[in-house]
Amino acid sequence: MSHAKDELTVQDVLEQAKTYITDEEQLQFIERAYLFAKEKHTGQYRKTGEDYIIHPLNVAMILTTIYADYETIAAGFLHDVLEDCDCTPEEMEEKFGAEVTKLVQGVTKLSKIHFSTENDYLIDYYKKIIVGMSEDVRVIIIKLADRLHNMRTLWATPPDRQKVKAKEALEILAPIAHHLGIHKIKSELEDLALRYLKPDVFYDIAEKLNKTKLERDRTVVEMQKEVSDLLTEHHINHEIKGRAKCIYSIYNKLNKGKKFSDIYDLLALRILVHTEQECYLALGIIHSKFRPLPKRFKDYIAMPKPNMYQSLHTTVFGIDGYLFEIQIRTYDMDEVAENGIASHWAYKENKGSNKTANLQSTTEQKLQFFKSIIDLSKDKMSSEEFVNSVKDEVLNNNIYCFTPKGDVIELPKGATPIDFAYKIHTKVGETTTGAIVNNTIVPLNYELQNNDIVRIITNKNATPSMEWINIVKATTTRNKIKNFFSKNEKEVYMDRGKYTLEKELRKKKIAISDFSSEENLKALNEEFKLDSMDDIYLAIGNGKTSALSLINFLYKEPESVQPKNIKVTSKNMDADIIVSGIDKVRVNLANCCCPVYGDDIIGYITKGNGISVHRTNCHNLEMLETRTLEVHWNSNVNKRYLTNILIYTNTHENHMLDLMQVISSMNVSVDGIKTMSKVDTILYEASIYVTGLDQLTKLFSNLEKQNYVDHCERLMR
Repeated sequence: MSHAKDELTVQDVLEQAKTYITDEEQLQFIERAYLFAKEKHTGQYRKTGEDYIIHPLNVAMILTTIYADYETIAAGFLHDVLEDCDCTPEEMEEKFGAEVTKLVQGVTKLSKIHFSTENDYLIDYYKKIIVGMSEDVRVIIIKLADRLHNMRTLWATPPDRQKVKAKEALEILAPIAHHLGIHKIKSELEDLALRYLKPDVFYDIAEKLNKTKLERDRTVVEMQKEVSDLLTEHHINHEIKGRAKCIYSIYNKLNKGKKFSDIYDLLALRILVHTEQECYLALGIIHSKFRPLPKRFKDYIAMPKPNMYQSLHTTVFGIDGYLFEIQIRTYDMDEVAENGIASHWAYKENKGSNKTANLQSTTEQKLQFFKSIIDLSKDKMSSEEFVNSVKDEVLNNNIYCFTPKGDVIELPKGATPIDFAYKIHTKVGETTTGAIVNNTIVPLNYELQNNDIVRIITNKNATPSMEWINIVKATTTRNKIKNFFSKNEKEVYMDRGKYTLEKELRKKKIAISDFSSEENLKALNEEFKLDSMDDIYLAIGNGKTSALSLINFLYKEPESVQPKNIKVTSKNMDADIIVSGIDKVRVNLANCCCPVYGDDIIGYITKGNGISVHRTNCHNLEMLETRTLEVHWNSNVNKRYLTNILIYTNTHENHMLDLMQVISSMNVSVDGIKTMSKVDTILYEASIYVTGLDQLTKLFSNLEKQNYVDHCERLMR
């Protein structure tokens, strides 16, 4: 841009626009946008001390240099009006129409995002967000022009801010400009960013370029004349330009270990011709006189870059042995390379038609391509990988919503508040009861829109609904909901299996403790791959096996055994239990009912495992009189007994610590405690050691005095 910033006027912008916009009404529209912006920004100043309108003027001028359409230039003038001035979207739409207002609103939304360049993931994420939030790619182009002028005046901001903005420009915005093919903006953003991020390196390269400028310029002029004469001799109409030296690209090459004198594009020419065929003819003619450097030829015409850049690149040994990098392209290809394909379409189509609606529709349709590939790293991909990635990204049509704190949540198009809640955290999703979108209560099947601000209402007692599976959009959300119900279904199956097994065992007059002996579990695991009682309950409950088949497998020859016929060899004497009429017998306290001293008890004669002692009210002893015998407690023994209790509460608040304190205060040891949520309350299961029934009764009494405890009972399995 040739104008100094303090000399720039709206007339300069209009003169530049006239080079490609011929419609007088469109030019007047641009001027009206300028006058409106100037009026609204009156009294506002930049950090540089200038009138604020200088910024929109520069943004508009940058847009004209890349051939932006008249609506984009108007939006460039107006881009800060909604955010910084007293103006409503309604007022803007009335004066400049829905299209321009939409562009300005898009830029305003982008300006509210706080970018982060902490790591590669975040950099890619924010590139994706910029594109995802910009329904019209012209929003991004205005944003790039806005940032470019801000970078030109970055000296007016504090040094720490300069580094942050320079890093954003270099790592987020310059790559977007590159993918949109806007070389002018991309290279200037990169150079300005380097100037603030690594000033020593920047000025060192600039100084070296200046020192060698005279010699380079003389050499380039001589080479330019030789190549031009050669092409003219072969009747190829052409134009030859010297190439601008991008300091950042030189820095990148130096960074890779190259010497300053070895960088090819320090001496560079660009040849413009009229047709694609002439590009290849010119290349052949140049190679016939100037020997090409091996492996430096690239054909981007036959295989364009993803941003539609087309050109032939070659490096040749030129005059005096200097290496020259030469680019050969058509005028159309050059326009695309410099100004971006987006602006190029708008420019070309507008020249031939005044049908703005058609233009917008066609341009939007073509630009969808960019919206889908912007954040892909093409340089590392093969052609096949690139095509596949584009297919994947085109299908991946995302929206971006915000939490009330301003965090960005990425979701698939059509997502609901439930998807949003699960994206924050699975627990938030599972306890969701409602949603407020943009300060309005909405149903849970509400379809979220781009830029919605979503607040999720939760209740810790709430659980998901099966209907949600049909409401949500994201596959991950659906899977999380299914997992929740699978887990709950498992518990239902286990309860069902336990009930069925116990019922069959009672019919067969077999105690559960006998069935679940270590020997039996080992046999069941070897035959059925069921290595615990839980696995057995689940297999029976979900129908994979029947209780009867397991029982029949273990008890192939049921025996009717009378106590008097049993001969039990004893290894360990348990002196707390006295068995009537039998000495030296192995005695075990049954795990199903966990008897404690003071309980009414009865003995059950097991097969090969001595006598199992049960409480007389244990449901596992029903109809088993033929294998029972009388036992009683030895009052001389003083020890603790393990038993299991259930504590029912009337609240969903967690009182586990309180309960443990109450239990411990009574000199009762806790072996383990776990929670089991009911619909709106919590049930606790505890394994404890007590001296006997008296201590257990007192414990129940103390627990039931707590206002959150409903009642207590002993667990019988």
